[in-house]
Amino acid sequence: MSRHYILGYGSLISSESRAKTGETGQVWPVKLHGFERHWSIMTSEFGMSSVAVVKSDAKACNGVLIEVPEDQFTLFDEREQGYQRTQIEREQLTPYLDEELPDGTYWIYHTEEVVEPHTECPIALSYVDVILSGCLEHGDSFATDFLALTKGWRGPLHNDRLQPRYPRAQTNLSTERLNRLLAPVTTLSLNELAITYES
Repeated sequence: MSRHYILGYGSLISSESRAKTGETGQVWPVKLHGFERHWSIMTSEFGMSSVAVVKSDAKACNGVLIEVPEDQFTLFDEREQGYQRTQIEREQLTPYLDEELPDGTYWIYHTEEVVEPHTECPIALSYVDVILSGCLEHGDSFATDFLALTKGWRGPLHNDRLQPRYPRAQTNLSTERLNRLLAPVTTLSLNELAITYES
């Protein structure tokens, strides 16, 4: 029986966020070749932008390879509405750790075109927080790679921590470390970043 895996490169990097959608198994941090990650408006439903990848031969981004039982795919397809799910090859992945990647069928959710964020659908900090906290599960260098390998940080960024726009926001996060990571790429000042979740 074939095993199936999804390459998560945004909020699916976060174990807590994945658990809100369905059951998943083992995870491998990887670098994906042949795709480039951008901030893009995938839907205006929540008034925010998301990360999306587009095919690009000479580019790469990082993410996690997630084992997903076949009967859970409808749940993840629903979560990733607006994206296309397509198969990728194991040869496109380079693991961060010195371990061999598993045999099976690999999938990714991607888009054909990037729609740049604007003031009505900005980059929402509540969504960035979920991604970066997930990245930190795999170490600081993985998190800094996420920042460096994502295009579009000069788009409008909105600190929505007091009223999160992202439906799977994690309002229990400590944001001081996240703010330090974000400071070099964000359009917000440190004072604007300092506004945090109410406990």
